[in-house]
Amino acid sequence: MKYYSTNGQAPLADLQKAVVKGLAEDRGLYMPERINKLPKAFFDDIQDMKFQDIAYNVASAFFGEDVDLDSLQDLVYDTLQFDCPVVKVKDNIYSLELFHGPTLAFKDVGARFMARLLQYFIRGKVCGDSVATDETVNVLVATSGDTGSAVANGFLGVDGIHVYVLYPKGKVSPIQECQFTTLGQNITAVEVDGVFDDCQALVKSAFVDADLNKHMKLTSANSINVARFLPQAFYYFNAYARMKQLNLADELVMCVPSGNFGNICAALFGHEMGLPVKRFIAANNANDVFYNFLQTGKYEPKPTIQTLANAMDVGDPSNFARIYDLYGKSHERISSLISGATYSDEQIRQTMRQCYEETGYILDPHGACGYQALADGLQPGEVGVFCETAHPAKFKEKVDDILGIDVEIPERLAAFMRGEKQSVRMSKEFGDFKAYLMQQ
Repeated sequence: MKYYSTNGQAPLADLQKAVVKGLAEDRGLYMPERINKLPKAFFDDIQDMKFQDIAYNVASAFFGEDVDLDSLQDLVYDTLQFDCPVVKVKDNIYSLELFHGPTLAFKDVGARFMARLLQYFIRGKVCGDSVATDETVNVLVATSGDTGSAVANGFLGVDGIHVYVLYPKGKVSPIQECQFTTLGQNITAVEVDGVFDDCQALVKSAFVDADLNKHMKLTSANSINVARFLPQAFYYFNAYARMKQLNLADELVMCVPSGNFGNICAALFGHEMGLPVKRFIAANNANDVFYNFLQTGKYEPKPTIQTLANAMDVGDPSNFARIYDLYGKSHERISSLISGATYSDEQIRQTMRQCYEETGYILDPHGACGYQALADGLQPGEVGVFCETAHPAKFKEKVDDILGIDVEIPERLAAFMRGEKQSVRMSKEFGDFKAYLMQQ
């Protein structure tokens, strides 16, 4: 499989180069030249399959031409050592709980899969653009919350890889912060005096800086990397299977709380592979760039707005470029399959309170956007599944205050909180970040 750049000005790449480089030379995002359809027999039997087996079939269609199937099966089974159940919340609204991985957030799957795939390439098992086995690969990742913890823990202790997690100072929850600032080893936390978009800009600038790329081998573990976002498609096939078990998959609507749009982009790739989802809803907080695009056909990035749902605080979502490319730059095609919703902090609070009072289900602020979008947007006969993307304890201060409860902190999170913070202070100026990396 070859991969091209969304900007159309870079050479084609094989999977190895797309994963190791992360970003194309023209600053575009890599896209596969084709998306392989899955056979009808797979969907006929999917309700009887385990999550790992479903994911292996999907991964084979994505990566089977470039990774030997035995190794790919090992990658998938090593990544998915947990399940993601579908839970009925109310009437025809169900939650797909994506917070059962190591850091209790949906990004665990993509981060761990990418770590293992990158290690696979570093070990030189695949022909193509060579990767020096005696050279450290440096992973740069910008985070607005959960990405940093998922990537840091997914790559922790992996030989030949060092991770730099860039995060906006004071704009991630305390529990999120301690999940990547207390690890040490091959993980360095970089605390940027800015917002998420500043962190993302530093990462993108680093990839195209000639001096840095001569000095060190760089790649990204943000959803701009094909190995990070594509495995998230596993979730949606599994959700369909679980809903099919309940005989509720015929008019299925998937709602995805969306920030950088990697998660919903993976879902859309799944749809192109044949996943029988009727339509999708992208649920935003006050950062409503994509919502406005759906209404007007104009994509106009804006400065990031800080909200309760901080992991979705993105004013210029990178993966919009992939969605735009996937549907031939057609606003009509995109808006016919995807609808949007946007919610203020006060609306998020009201949703969390109302859902808890009526059902006892505890939403985190991000899941609340997804739940409310289904409550507002489902049509008669449709059944909706929203992604509950992180355990509510990751946002304990907010959830406790809004609901007037004391959310129990799972031991996995409590262990992070007992660690000592280690971080490097950084301005949002690229010159400062470049100088720091040149010294490493």
